Formats: sequence, structure tokens, C-alpha cells
Amino acid sequence: QVQLVESGGGLVQAGGSLRLSCAASGRIFSINAMGWYRQAPGKQRELVALIYSGGIANYADSVKGRFTISRDNAKNTVYLQMNSLKPEDTGVYYCKATIVAAGVRRDYWGQGTQVTVSS
Repeated sequence: QVQLVESGGGLVQAGGSLRLSCAASGRIFSINAMGWYRQAPGKQRELVALIYSGGIANYADSVKGRFTISRDNAKNTVYLQMNSLKPEDTGVYYCKATIVAAGVRRDYWGQGTQVTVSS
């Protein structure tokens, strides 16, 4: 079966940086889009950044210029470099990938990693 495993969350002061990683494993044929979402307490999950297999990336307006998404297709891994972090960036960050496996194309989610930015 396919799994997404995230790492890299933690506690950081405002202005600091964190780097999140998400590795996909299993009997994967191909991976299309990979992205990061976040959910703050009491709020809906929102898209942070998305990157397609060709490298084109999209960002939420709130993180443009501060966050950078990248991927290593050979390792089936997506990264999120977060700089100039703000308290409002606090939340659980989830990785999502659209994966073709066993002839089926579907979305997979990671378990989430907590990011806390203190003021």
C-alpha cells in the first residue's frame, strides 16, 4: 500500500525557519501533484503550496515570498522550506499527493506534523 510520511515540524520563534519533508512509499507507478496543506485550530484545512511533476508551483497568497515548495522525483519526496515564520503559520501541516498505484489514481494524505510559531 502507499504511505506518505511527514517530518520536520516543531516549535520555532517568529522569524525563524523550518523545513518539512514528505516521502511517499509503496508500489507507486507515478506521482502527479504533491502539496502541503495546513489546519489551524478551529479553522478549515487550507492549501499552502502545490507542485506538479514538471516543477510548476502554486502558493497561497499568505506564504508567497516566504515559503518554497520543491520535490525530488527520484525519491518521491516533497519539501516545504518555511522562512520568516509568523504566529499565524501555526497549525498541523499535511502532505497530499496524487498517486497512481495498482492502476488506480487517487489522493493520499500524510498523518500531519505540528508547526508552532511563538511570538
